Amino acid sequence: MTVTTPSTFKPPTASNRKKKLITEAIVVVAIALILLLVMPWLFRAMGQGVRVNQLGRFVALAIAALGIDLIWGYTGLLSLGHGLFFALGGYALAMYLQLQPLPGQTEAPFPEFFSLYGVDKLPWFWEPFYSFPFTLVAIVVLPGLVAAAFGYLIFRNRIKGVYFSILTQAALIVFFNFFNGQQKLINGTNGLKTDTATIFGTLVSSPPVQTTFYVLSVLFVVLGYVLCRWLTSGRMGRMLVAIRDDETRVRFSGYNPTGYKVFVFAVSGIMAGIAGALFTVQSGIITPSSSMSVAFSIEMVIWVAVGGRGTLIGAVLGTLIVNFAKTLLSEQFPAFWLFFQGALFLIVVTVLPMGILGWFQTTGWKLIRGRFGPQPIETYPSLELDPEVEYERETLEHQQPDR
Repeated sequence: MTVTTPSTFKPPTASNRKKKLITEAIVVVAIALILLLVMPWLFRAMGQGVRVNQLGRFVALAIAALGIDLIWGYTGLLSLGHGLFFALGGYALAMYLQLQPLPGQTEAPFPEFFSLYGVDKLPWFWEPFYSFPFTLVAIVVLPGLVAAAFGYLIFRNRIKGVYFSILTQAALIVFFNFFNGQQKLINGTNGLKTDTATIFGTLVSSPPVQTTFYVLSVLFVVLGYVLCRWLTSGRMGRMLVAIRDDETRVRFSGYNPTGYKVFVFAVSGIMAGIAGALFTVQSGIITPSSSMSVAFSIEMVIWVAVGGRGTLIGAVLGTLIVNFAKTLLSEQFPAFWLFFQGALFLIVVTVLPMGILGWFQTTGWKLIRGRFGPQPIETYPSLELDPEVEYERETLEHQQPDR
């Protein structure tokens, strides 16, 4: 007779999952309220109104970080070329703003850079961007279509892992070189300015417009989190995690991972495009070197790694922490700030491989409860170490007749 002891693993119940979702919802609402109400007031009270604009840009970047976490943290797709989709959304909105009448004008202007290169007629693909509804659709559809097409070509051939990462980076370099060389079409290396343009008759760089886009950035972060949490919950979420952990077993189980991977990759591209549009209008300019560089796409991955891969909230916090640290360190230590940034990344990789939020969920919270919470009652850690259970097991084994 063999006595088996109960397993120490307890799968999460529906009640525990519900409590976790409620807790996350409260945290997300709290972060949104802090970003909307507390941080702007605090910066202005400190006489640093410029920080509000920086915060708006960082919040816009957090939308792209959520998309990275969706495909990397939950699906195992490490993209090093998301700057491509970010730039497509930014250029779409910038092209619309270039065609809007300036203050005191009634007719749409002819972008000035065209005249510098001898272009006297607006290129055909600029024409639809006179329409604001078309621009909104383009910000969403254009990155999504490019991501879906690119993802389908890769995933249908079962390319994954480091090869997928290399291909995304190669695609980014191709588009960077293309955009960089189109001086006569999109102003090439100089990019498109948005701070001197108008939207609905108001200067884009004016405080009311910047405040509006700041609020929109916060709202889209919340919507992006809700979308990602919905996609990663239930059967869809379990499928994404299964693809991440063992795609071969998923195929042997009768599922085709290609459709799932193409879908989440397209959603991630759309989120990056929206982030690019909101970032562009708050930064005042978009250029290939600022949005489509390899370093910028790698930074997106670093934000997620610092905050906590596969946590969603960690992607937002990591983006804000890293970018604010980058800004403050570059201001205080202009000659050495890159060393601080490198040290931060090394610490995360070697000491905090699960990121800040991942460490807090696994180790930090236990340390806090052990320090400030009620002390646990001294008892046996498991049934296997209980002397009475061990005695009963030995007694039953001795009483078992020989066969």
